[in-house]
Amino acid sequence: MADTPATSAPAARRRKERTGEVVSNKMAKTIVVRVERRFPHPRFKKIVRSYKKYYAHDEKGEAKPGDVVRIEETRPLSRLKRWRLVEIIERAATAAA
Repeated sequence: MADTPATSAPAARRRKERTGEVVSNKMAKTIVVRVERRFPHPRFKKIVRSYKKYYAHDEKGEAKPGDVVRIEETRPLSRLKRWRLVEIIERAATAAA
């Protein structure tokens, strides 16, 4: 009984992940990510879009506005930052001049 690993232990809990678009990167090591949530309206059953902005830690400063990124929940890093950048899924299309 003691040999079996405890997979449901609090230490093995998965962290929340969200996918969204970078709106701003004007702060040092911080990006603002807009995450879309789609759900049916409780009364009218129409699919409604809702957005929420998350402040995420970007250590290397590699995310640019328009990029699609994956962020992960983490310990509080500042007053507003509770998320960190995991990966850049899709780069923004840059205008060729």
